[in-house]
Amino acid sequence: MSKVIALAGNPNSGKTTLFNGLTGATAYVGNWPGVTVEQRKGTYKKSGIEASIVDLPGIYSLSPYTPEEVISRNFILNEKPDAIINIIDATNLERNLYLTTQLLEMDVPIVVALNMSDVLEKQNQGIDVAGLSKKLGVPVIEISALKNRGIHHLMEMASAACESKREGRTVLKDKYVEEAHKIYQDESIENPLFHAIKALENDELEAETNKKVCEKVNSIVEGVEFDAVSADERYKFITDELSQFKLGVKEEKSKDKLTLSDKIDKVLTNRWAAIPIFLVALLIVFALTFSEDLFFLGRLGVPFSMNFEGNEFFEGLFWTDAGINSPGVILANLTNGITGWLASLIEMGLGAMHAPDWLIGLLMSVIADGFFAVIGFLPQILCLFFFFSLMEDSGYMARVAFVFDRIFRRAGLSGRAFIPMLMGYGCGVPAMINTRTLNTDKERIQTIRVIAFFCCGAKVAAVDAVAAILASEAFGWNAALVGFSMYLLGLIVAIAMVILMHWTTQREKVPPFIMELPAYHAPQWRALGIHIWDKTKGFIKKAATIIILAALIIWLFSNFTPTWQYIPDLVDEFGEPVADFEGSILKGLCQFISPIFFPLGFGNNLAGEGWALTLASITGLVAKEVVADTLITIAGGEEAVEALVLATNISLGGLLAFLVFNLLTVPCFAAVATAKAELPKGQLKWTILFWLGTSYVVALMVRLMFDWWWTTFIVVAVIAAIFVAAYLWYRHACKKEEMSLLGA
Repeated sequence: MSKVIALAGNPNSGKTTLFNGLTGATAYVGNWPGVTVEQRKGTYKKSGIEASIVDLPGIYSLSPYTPEEVISRNFILNEKPDAIINIIDATNLERNLYLTTQLLEMDVPIVVALNMSDVLEKQNQGIDVAGLSKKLGVPVIEISALKNRGIHHLMEMASAACESKREGRTVLKDKYVEEAHKIYQDESIENPLFHAIKALENDELEAETNKKVCEKVNSIVEGVEFDAVSADERYKFITDELSQFKLGVKEEKSKDKLTLSDKIDKVLTNRWAAIPIFLVALLIVFALTFSEDLFFLGRLGVPFSMNFEGNEFFEGLFWTDAGINSPGVILANLTNGITGWLASLIEMGLGAMHAPDWLIGLLMSVIADGFFAVIGFLPQILCLFFFFSLMEDSGYMARVAFVFDRIFRRAGLSGRAFIPMLMGYGCGVPAMINTRTLNTDKERIQTIRVIAFFCCGAKVAAVDAVAAILASEAFGWNAALVGFSMYLLGLIVAIAMVILMHWTTQREKVPPFIMELPAYHAPQWRALGIHIWDKTKGFIKKAATIIILAALIIWLFSNFTPTWQYIPDLVDEFGEPVADFEGSILKGLCQFISPIFFPLGFGNNLAGEGWALTLASITGLVAKEVVADTLITIAGGEEAVEALVLATNISLGGLLAFLVFNLLTVPCFAAVATAKAELPKGQLKWTILFWLGTSYVVALMVRLMFDWWWTTFIVVAVIAAIFVAAYLWYRHACKKEEMSLLGA
């Protein structure tokens, strides 16, 4: 029978890197039963050792202050793993050992893994492993999860530990511990020492679980704040008894003895340079992902085609007349070439089989215009995931959260809220789940609401499609700048709306923000690969289900009349079939709804297929990838989308408003379902109205400013008036509260 080994440790201790190194491709991610906190499991199988590895959430203690702490505690107590590997950041020994002193109180075999031992070596420091092991009473092993060093030896020790029982022991010497321990032993409760100490600490979860026994223990410590005594004793033991095992010369930190991370932070977290550096980093990421004139080299006059003139493979794949293509565009070109070739083969095969026209139209709409078209966006989505993962794994994203704390604190949120917001750049679902770590309901409400404004990976397809039109001769914009501006707009709107909510409906005192800044380090490429593969699987699964279903519904409603009469395709001047939407269910329905969007500059029923933009906005509520897919399906192919949109006589402001509305409005169904689970009861309907209202108003402002430049002054004046009114109301409410407190 496979052993179960749990990984426990502080955030940023290298636990996830170790988990990826142990489990590799066997890892899978879900949610813990009953809660929406991520659960990671995998299998280690090497050299005769087979074990199921469970990655517990990163925690600082086993007190029930956060959902992650409750999950970790309950898993160890209730699921009874065969052993625990306690991962410790060896460069921050004292801080990490606090959790260790609590784990030692459980009746479970423990192996302590001193991670980042290679970093200590570079600093000419080390740890007396044998001495520390003897003092703690459990095996201690030095490893480097990043460099995959000592991993198998760690698993050998953990496997051996599984074979023997272990009784909990504590570093606390208080006189009450022994009495409480005996009370729990007499009641035959498992892990009696751990439960006894939690009862002494007046632990809420313990009081609920073992109410009668806990009351007995509380009677012997009445009037004593044992939780404070316990914390003091633990830290005193760590400082006095365990710090001695650190080896190497301890030098006083000075300006001349800064670590490499400190030197980098002097620049990246600089009060004035930090935010501009972050924005430049974002711009570079989008240039490498979307640009068809990488770093504007083409506009600067650098020639590219002269060396391969006449070679059509290189020209178009690697560059165009505009300039050199970015890696993201090159990969997208290759992918679209392959899917286009496959689509042609499928169509030729169906023709050779003499399939009826309606069946060919249906299959080509679902496969070519649906699944294949969305797969064409996959390379650029993965490029974004790759670059954001690089910034996160290197430790830079933690600095970004620290830097934005200064801004967010004034807006009514702590910097901690910016972490789930940044996750929103990848996917809104895990970002909203991550808000469970925030301190108050109002902070969670504000954060969940503005997460929808960040351009997630699913929205990249819509950005890409519209950016291609904006980069055409009709508008002459740069595609990379379009992508960058949309990400920046989401961030600006998020901050603005947080400020407004804090001044009006969600007013409260800003919670404190404490965050550890991990040392900079090179990313683990294997872990990056696993992360990107997980994202790829998720995207393809969505493309193979929701997006194909959406393409099927669009085809059905666009090829039948309200009386369910089939509408055959027309034939263009080249003999190719072209969809005829005249009289279709789809066109009639969207023309009825289109006037809602007419003020935004799209949804014009009187010009071209303006109703198509209305349909794309509605189907985008299912999944944001479907915005682009809808236009592709209606146009009859990706290459025809530009002609379809331009045929509506849409203006620059209208096209930008269409993009802005779809980026800021209600997110996909999956994100809405997650928001419902995470928001306090009754808040979902107000949140949906908040998303709809914000996206409509901002899109309207964009349309006005870009179509009639002089309205910019009016728009700015209206925005200023709203913020001034909100601030005055906020000051009035604060003063009223102060007066009521004085009166009380």
